[in-house]
Amino acid sequence: MPYERKIINDPVFGFINIPKGLLYDIVQHPLLQRLTRIKQVGLSSVVYPGAQHTRFQHSLGAFYLMSEAITQLASKGNFIFDSEAEAVQAAILLHDIGHGPFSHVLEDTIVKGVSHEEISLMLMEQMNKDMNGQLNLAIQIFKDEYPKRFLHQLVSGQLDMDRLDYLRRDSFYTGVTEGNIGSARIIKMLDVADDRLVIESKGIYSIENFLTARRLMYWQVYLHKTSVAYERMLISTLLRAKELASQRMELFASPALHFFLYNDINHEEFYSNSACLEQFIQLDDNDIWTALKVWSSHPDKVLSTLSLGMINRNIFKVEISSEPIGEDRIKELTLQISQQLDIPLSEAHYFVSTPSIEKNMYDPADDSIDIIYKDGTIKNIAEASDMLNISLLSKKVKKYYLCYHRLHT
Repeated sequence: MPYERKIINDPVFGFINIPKGLLYDIVQHPLLQRLTRIKQVGLSSVVYPGAQHTRFQHSLGAFYLMSEAITQLASKGNFIFDSEAEAVQAAILLHDIGHGPFSHVLEDTIVKGVSHEEISLMLMEQMNKDMNGQLNLAIQIFKDEYPKRFLHQLVSGQLDMDRLDYLRRDSFYTGVTEGNIGSARIIKMLDVADDRLVIESKGIYSIENFLTARRLMYWQVYLHKTSVAYERMLISTLLRAKELASQRMELFASPALHFFLYNDINHEEFYSNSACLEQFIQLDDNDIWTALKVWSSHPDKVLSTLSLGMINRNIFKVEISSEPIGEDRIKELTLQISQQLDIPLSEAHYFVSTPSIEKNMYDPADDSIDIIYKDGTIKNIAEASDMLNISLLSKKVKKYYLCYHRLHT
């Protein structure tokens, strides 16, 4: 991106205009530029080869939608100061800044107990110091501490700009066209009533489509069984690397990855030791892939087998069930794998993983989607929709996965 330019051509939304000043400075900031080296959908490209887009692209898309939403809301007589508009745009640009490579994988393995939302806030506060307090208002909105609560809903809520962008963008790059939501129409229908976001009643079908598309994208893309299996392999690989590191075995790793492998970082340590955040922002997808390439020939059989599987796309086999996986089946598999790979039984557990995933697409208790009618009455989407069975959408679906090393029969 040439430095003097402030127009970006986005394949999903076309030209995105970034005004000079604070917003342009954020886009240029090294912490936001780091997101150009982190994929948006982690390992989903193992199923959808087109899904190579980055968190940086997503942040720009969410910014574009936020700009559109502000324009729409203002045109309907909702008074938004320029300073508030800029702050909410800054907040959405920065909402994902705390993501690490393969975000949820890291949260389960080497940066335990610290969520990406917490890290985002720490980084925003750090940037705010560098920028002499220019992000004060953005941080207030991000933390939902600003009097105009609807601004926070635009950043984080059932119909936030984050969701509207990632569903549309992930649908575009994966080619899963059923996930393509009418983001422009949803934004056109937005309004504010009693300091809450509402949707005009004529937008109800767009919301039904949005909720259905979201459900489909979760089970068909984000929680696709092959992606889940690949992610479990990466978790096993990093946990094995961490175990070897705890035995002081020498492992190839970039300085930042080395820091997290050889130190046990918990929540308290992350907040009290400034080195943790400094090292974290040096991590991106490249650190992990480079390590995996080198570990593929490591003398430790567990580490090298898992790493080579990641590199060559030799993925765990997956079975999905609506019931928990039986202990006997797990024991039997672990024994077979230990015999086949000629490794101790105590190490074979790295090759069997049994995650369970629970997901509902709409939680009215969390943050309802409200429909406003011409006479001013407001109804929850659950009451307003004649087509959607909201009780089905809000029902938690739980799936049990059994992921394991493929056995040669």
